[in-house]
Amino acid sequence: MRRAALTTRGRCLLAAGVATAVSALVLDERDLLRVGAFVALLPLLALLVAVRTRRSVRATREVSPERVPAGGRVDVEVTLRGGPLVGALRLVDTVPDAAGPQPAAPPRFTVHRLSPRAGARLAYPLVPGRRGVHRVGPLVGSAGDPLGLADFERELAPASRLVVLPRVVALRGMPQALGSGEGTPGAALAHQGQGRSDVLVRQYRQGDELRRVHWRSTARHDELMVRLEERPWRTGTTVLLDRRAAAHRGHGPDSSLEVAVSLAASICTHLGGRGEVITLVGEDGTALGTASGDVDPLLDTLAALRPAARSDLDGPELSGDVLAVLGSLGSGDLDALLTRQPAGGHAILLDVAGWAPGGRGPDVTAAASALRGAGWRVAVAAAGVPPDRAWDDLVAQSIGSTS
Repeated sequence: MRRAALTTRGRCLLAAGVATAVSALVLDERDLLRVGAFVALLPLLALLVAVRTRRSVRATREVSPERVPAGGRVDVEVTLRGGPLVGALRLVDTVPDAAGPQPAAPPRFTVHRLSPRAGARLAYPLVPGRRGVHRVGPLVGSAGDPLGLADFERELAPASRLVVLPRVVALRGMPQALGSGEGTPGAALAHQGQGRSDVLVRQYRQGDELRRVHWRSTARHDELMVRLEERPWRTGTTVLLDRRAAAHRGHGPDSSLEVAVSLAASICTHLGGRGEVITLVGEDGTALGTASGDVDPLLDTLAALRPAARSDLDGPELSGDVLAVLGSLGSGDLDALLTRQPAGGHAILLDVAGWAPGGRGPDVTAAASALRGAGWRVAVAAAGVPPDRAWDDLVAQSIGSTS
């Protein structure tokens, strides 16, 4: 965007000057001709000053940090170079509402003086409340001459990218039989000096069955070690996120979909911190990403995730240990899920009625009972309850089932 033009006042003054000069020529009035020429040249000189100012002013923007969790603070700093200015320089940085501009410090500035050497530094905060990939900018500057005869408008800095990650809550413990195979940090010990080559062990974790403790390895490593399952080579943990718009209720950052995304992000972060191999898939089985240890790529994917238009849970068979974060489920959805994972798994089922207007929505009790009857461990996440409570419920169910 580049524009330098006369204002209405400048155009009127130019027209008046030209008319006066023409009249002076007709009347052979030299003094009047001088006045007309001066009046006509004045807005043209003002336009020349505006063009020079437009070309001399340069700007850069720094967004720190460029990746921030929802609700975190972002500092934006704009550095101006060039000058000097003849008139006031007005700056507007285009910031979407989702990026969290603060009413007390809007991204609008007026600069009256600009040192050619020192320049100027301007700053404003952002507190984005909703995940997403946002564009901060472009930065548009406009200025004019002191008489208001000409002005310019120009894009001084392009847009910057701001990634707002979903909220991540700290989780504790691990449901029994989830992530107990190879591909974990403890699994590396399976081939390191154990007494029997066919016994695979790892470190004890909360929720492990005491009957799986391998006492010889415990004595060797001076810490509790447990035997791995008979299938040592596993594909890790598959986290299934139900992103169907029809399966969720509510709007904006307080919708059930945002809670589901936050839960998925928290689970991936928790499992990644334990060295698990994680595969994040959508409700249709589409792989959204894979990680082991470093889950930043998965969080970036979740930041940009959008609701899906499909209404069913049909898809390919799921692999590895499955942990599903689900919205509302109909009878057809249950059949589709059980067909894809007949061996059972873990699920956090959102009671989406709590996010619906008037609290109306499908009954979550029947869906939870059907999943439990098929061998799944199920926890229900309700509106207004911290998301980590559902995870604690899954862990508690695992411990209770082995006690």
